[in-house]
Amino acid sequence: MSKTETTLGIAAALTCALGVATAAKADDMSKAMEKCYGVSMAGQNDCAAGPGTTCAGTSTSDYQGNAWKLVPAGTCEEIKTPKGMGSLEPIKM
Repeated sequence: MSKTETTLGIAAALTCALGVATAAKADDMSKAMEKCYGVSMAGQNDCAAGPGTTCAGTSTSDYQGNAWKLVPAGTCEEIKTPKGMGSLEPIKM
């Protein structure tokens, strides 16, 4: 095996390892987030803004109870808004 082939083999192995590590970190990050209802500003929700809306960016009022935003896991119910605290479940309006 030539020096070039060895170098390319090592580079390929490192690239593969980096890809696996990046995918694992992305998976950890997605697990570390949770939906928090009633904390987004109008038009800044991540998804699910209730009847008559489609998805992200469709909430019509600040702190809309049926619109959610992804927040770090474990922080939702600690978020204080002018309308109350964040909720892990939709807030009845």
